[in-house]
Amino acid sequence: MIYIACDHGGLELKKAIIEMLEQSGEKVTDLGTDSTDSVDYPDYGFAVGEKTSADAGSRGIVICKSGVGMSISANKVKGIRCALCTTVEMGKLCRMHNNANVLALGAGNTDIPTALDIVKAFISTEFEAGRHAKRVDKITEYEKRHG
Repeated sequence: MIYIACDHGGLELKKAIIEMLEQSGEKVTDLGTDSTDSVDYPDYGFAVGEKTSADAGSRGIVICKSGVGMSISANKVKGIRCALCTTVEMGKLCRMHNNANVLALGAGNTDIPTALDIVKAFISTEFEAGRHAKRVDKITEYEKRHG
């Protein structure tokens, strides 16, 4: 399952991502917004974070104008490792090395074709584990102690 949401600045990009994912056979749950009327991005970042955290093996995608606000919001949810990516390489590495489970995109700084390629990389790349697992485990342990 892929959970996706945007604020008013990310609506066009969200629609393009959903279309691409559904055409490739992915199951997608759209958590809003469905309008260009101004909304509070944290509400949508939290929603994707909560759904993704509660659904083992799922992934999330959050979109706002810069990607920054959504990434900050999603990362406040326990169990979320959200990465703001602007290149395909970042989309791969956040999965391979950090086991990121939520991808943040900036609709104002990433064109649609590039964003779609980043999403494809994020969805298709697996966590390498190995030496990276102990580092991700440190993050999880810190979160348990201080979250």
